[in-house]
Amino acid sequence: MTESKINKIISKEYLEELTAISTVKNAIPAENYTRYNVKRGLRNENGTDVLVGLTSIGEVSGYLIQDNEIIPAEAHLKYRGIDLNDIVNDVTSSERHGFEEVIFLLLFGILPNKQQLDNFKHILGNLRDLPDGFTEDMILKTPSKNIMVKLARSILALYSTDENADDTSTINLLKQSINIVAKFPTMAAYGYQAKSHYYDGKSLYIHTPVPGYSTAENFLHLIRPGNDFTKLEADILDLLLIIHAEHGGGNNSTFTSHVVASTGTDIYSALAASIGSLKGPKHGGANIKVCGMMQEIKDNVKDWSNEDELRKYLIKILNKEAFDRSGLIYGMGHAIYTLSDPRAVLLKKHAERLAREKGKTDEFMLFDLVERLTPELMADIKKTDKYICANVDFYSGFVYQLLNIPEELYTPLFAISRIVGWCAHILEENISGGKIIRPAFKSVSKIAEYVPLEKR
Repeated sequence: MTESKINKIISKEYLEELTAISTVKNAIPAENYTRYNVKRGLRNENGTDVLVGLTSIGEVSGYLIQDNEIIPAEAHLKYRGIDLNDIVNDVTSSERHGFEEVIFLLLFGILPNKQQLDNFKHILGNLRDLPDGFTEDMILKTPSKNIMVKLARSILALYSTDENADDTSTINLLKQSINIVAKFPTMAAYGYQAKSHYYDGKSLYIHTPVPGYSTAENFLHLIRPGNDFTKLEADILDLLLIIHAEHGGGNNSTFTSHVVASTGTDIYSALAASIGSLKGPKHGGANIKVCGMMQEIKDNVKDWSNEDELRKYLIKILNKEAFDRSGLIYGMGHAIYTLSDPRAVLLKKHAERLAREKGKTDEFMLFDLVERLTPELMADIKKTDKYICANVDFYSGFVYQLLNIPEELYTPLFAISRIVGWCAHILEENISGGKIIRPAFKSVSKIAEYVPLEKR
């Protein structure tokens, strides 16, 4: 049913009347959360996270706790106990792509030797094709203007092609994970092509995956009309996939995978829920906000290298006088990282190299200047002593722009990487969880008596 038909059945006046009632009935006074010691957002009063589980997959650290106070510390992100910096440095120094190695590490818990890695790459490469008729029936015939929605639907459609979809044994979950991780980039690329064609009126390109390509090379091959990409472009995209693959069990989408998997349901349902979580602008869509904010700055600041001119505009943003009037400088600050976000540090270094190749050094320097000015301005205007650092979203959108990747693919690319972590956590939940996750919500509604229909 189309939107116009729905509007004819549900009038605007009717909706406005019920909206007014619903708004009042669903509003809970903020003081009640303090009164009942509710951990809003699963955060403690001092800003630390509420401990709700254990994981051996990823570790995120950015502060120390001393006398119930947060003490800033150098940040670390570890995959299966291995520092992300060590992984990236080894991969880049040897000029190879490392995302497939990270997939193996996160799913199986160990670093593969050369033979194991070669075999694994071969398996992934030969699983990238979608099932017969899938592209036409599940993607092209029902295109979506939002590719994340298309990805959620496509994941659920894969359930129908799996004869053992509900089998949650370890061996079957691993087989399903490998198959899903291999096919997911193809589904994202084809979902983009369908959206580009049917919603934007562009030519439709459905390229066949190349088994010998890395995930990064294959994705660039699938989304570009002429299949062309440079080595540096593929290298940088591989880096992006590596640094987004895992971020502990507490981020919203990964926690969602734990919550849903704890019910004993299939992996497809759990992943579809995680995709829905990542779709949210407060989670996976944050780098799009950064791009929008930076574009406004570029449009309104004449001299990007002039600190005084830039500082004045950043003050306008913080005072809710510019951009979206939220008072936020997007991409700055993180719930855990204090002194630095290791992902942002890694990405910034390689972003500068890519910016030089693309002739965009002036834009990179603008990002760098915003990053340097924001902490002092936040402290002065917001009167906060919280440590502010650039997070990964600050530079990731800029890098996607340098790679000439359409904005509607930013969050799907995040999902292509993070689905590896989700699969690993779903496996961990099935092996070690044991109990359905069910936190408490206290009811604060007043006692009310039922009124018979004829007396209302």
